[in-house]
Amino acid sequence: MTHSLTPEIAGRFAEIALGHVRREYPHKLDHVMDGPEDVLSPSQLHPIFHGSFDWHSCVHGYWLLLRVRRLFPDLEVSRRIEALADEMLTRGKVAGELAYLDRAYSGGFERPYGWAWAIALWAEAARHQDRDWAEALHPLAAAFADRFLNFLPRLTYPIRVGTHFNSAFALKLALDWPDPKLHALIAGKARGWFGQDRDCQAWEPGGDEFLSSALSEALLMKHVLGDEFPVWFAAFLPRLAQGEPVSLLEPVFVSDRNDGKIAHLDGCNLSRAWCWREIANAFPGNVARIARAAADRHLDASLPHVAGDYMGEHWLATFAMLALEAGR
Repeated sequence: MTHSLTPEIAGRFAEIALGHVRREYPHKLDHVMDGPEDVLSPSQLHPIFHGSFDWHSCVHGYWLLLRVRRLFPDLEVSRRIEALADEMLTRGKVAGELAYLDRAYSGGFERPYGWAWAIALWAEAARHQDRDWAEALHPLAAAFADRFLNFLPRLTYPIRVGTHFNSAFALKLALDWPDPKLHALIAGKARGWFGQDRDCQAWEPGGDEFLSSALSEALLMKHVLGDEFPVWFAAFLPRLAQGEPVSLLEPVFVSDRNDGKIAHLDGCNLSRAWCWREIANAFPGNVARIARAAADRHLDASLPHVAGDYMGEHWLATFAMLALEAGR
C-alpha cells in the first residue's frame, strides 16, 4: 500500500468530500434551542457548513477540498472544487455563519475543535491567491480567534482526551492565525500545561478517541519549542528506543466501523500517523526511523477504511490527507 499522497489518492479524497459537504442529512447539530423558533434545519442555521453529518466535519471537508486544489491544480476534480467554493465561500453565506455565533448559548459552540478548523480553513484559503475565498472567510476565522483569546486565559487546565475537546490539537491548528498575541498565549499555555510532562505512560486510546492525547501534545510542543523540542521529547518518551510505550507504537483495533463512536478509532490511527511523521521530521537517526515505522503501521491499519460506512466517510479522509501529506 502506498503511503504517498499521489494525484490519484488526492482525487479520490476529493470525490469523497464532494459527496458529503453538501449532504444535509443525516446531521448531528451542536445547537441549543431557546424557544420553538429555534427548531430549524441544518441549512437554515448554517448556510455553508450544513453537510458532512456535523458542522466541524463540513469545515474540514472544505479544507481538504481546497488543499487538493492547491496541491494538484491540474486534476479535473479541481475545477469542480473551484465551482463549489465560488458558490459557497461567499461573504453573504459567511455572514449567515457569523450570525449563528451571536445567538443565545452559542459561546461554547464547537469549542475548541471547530474553532481551530475554521482557522485552518481560512489559512488554506489564503494560499489560493487567485480567489477571494480567504477574504470572505476572514471574519469567521477572526471571530474564532477572538474566542480563543477570550477563552484560553480562563482555561486553567488542559483537556487531554482524544476527542473534539482536546486542547493540544486545537492549539496546534490555531497557530495558523497570524496574530502574535494569540501565538504568545498559545506558547505560554503549552509550556505551562505540558512543559514539565515526563515519562508519558500513554494510557490510550479510549474507546471512542480519534486523537492521541500524547502525540497531539508532542506535535504542539514541536511547534512551540522549536530547537528545544528534542530535549523535551526525550524526557517525554524516554523509552522510545526500547519500543515503549507500546500503546503509541502499535495501531488500535477497530471492531465495528458502522458504529460512529467506535469508527473514531480509525481516525486515531490516521492522526497518530500524521503526528509520528511530523515528529520524525524533527530528528535524525533512530528516533526518525522508529517514528516513521510506527506511522506506516498505523496507515496500513486504517487507510483502506477511509470510505465505506458514512460514520467514517464523512471525516476520515481529512486525517488521511494530513498523514499522507506529512510524508511529502
